Amino acid sequence: MIIKSRICDLLGIKYPIFQGGMAWVSEANLASAVSEAGGLGLISAMNANVDYVAAEIKKCRTMTDKPFGVNIMLMSPFADDIAQLVIDEKVPVVTTGAGMPSKYIGKWLEAGIKVIPVAASVAFALRMQSMGATAVVAEGAESGGHVGEMNTMPLVPQVCDALSIPVLAAGGIADGRGVAAAFMLGADGVQCGTRFLTATECKIHDNYKNKIVAAHDIDTIVTGKKLGHPVRSLKTVFSRKFSQMENNANVPSEEIEKFGTGALRKATQEGDSMGCYMAGEIAGLVNKIQPAKEIIEEMMQDACNLMLKAGDLVIK
Repeated sequence: MIIKSRICDLLGIKYPIFQGGMAWVSEANLASAVSEAGGLGLISAMNANVDYVAAEIKKCRTMTDKPFGVNIMLMSPFADDIAQLVIDEKVPVVTTGAGMPSKYIGKWLEAGIKVIPVAASVAFALRMQSMGATAVVAEGAESGGHVGEMNTMPLVPQVCDALSIPVLAAGGIADGRGVAAAFMLGADGVQCGTRFLTATECKIHDNYKNKIVAAHDIDTIVTGKKLGHPVRSLKTVFSRKFSQMENNANVPSEEIEKFGTGALRKATQEGDSMGCYMAGEIAGLVNKIQPAKEIIEEMMQDACNLMLKAGDLVIK
């Protein structure tokens, strides 16, 4: 059984599942595995330079001939260079975050790239549609990493009602129930991040994967609100210390920023206890390490079964 949606036809993918563009996580190995499995794998450009991203794109193409994309963090000092690189490399899909892609979107569309920005509000999503975006990812605050204000359940249907282009739901989705719920809210697909942290092909440190598997429902925390960039991560020595510092009026913002510098890399690459282990609230539902193909097929099969049974709940 397959759930077929507009996004599948637009992008030439089998399943309406995106793997999120996570810094220090979403590289060629994971992206290619997700694309090979029928979803859309994404390479994160994060703050990396052109040489790094170009190498990942080339590596991904040696591992899959299926569509994949690059996630561009627009606040990156290399954003201009990466924006041109995806054109030169003829990358089929670009997703964006941490900013407005106004200065790039016209050139990307002209080059035939499908542009899918991440939106945390209806107003932003509408702006993206007016600029010609192919689709948007409506991401709720349940997600891991940088988060907005609105939660997934109220955000997704409002974005779906406001837009005519496809909408993908993100934030708090890690199994077939989440996929089915997203479709009931009007979405054309989903984007998942936390679930793919435990993919076999994901190259993060084993400590990171094990922390996700061991997580419970209340094991995440949002820090950074007072600094203007809230981030959801697992509760650790680092995140608790960060929270204490930002809630102490006597600690300067510069000192807090310095404390957090490099924390994500420490988590993903070193498994350091003082790393920032970004994860969504749904981490408590992720309880095993398995190949990306199994993750996708399990989610889609469960979603199909649930949607087929949904009619039994309706009394005519």
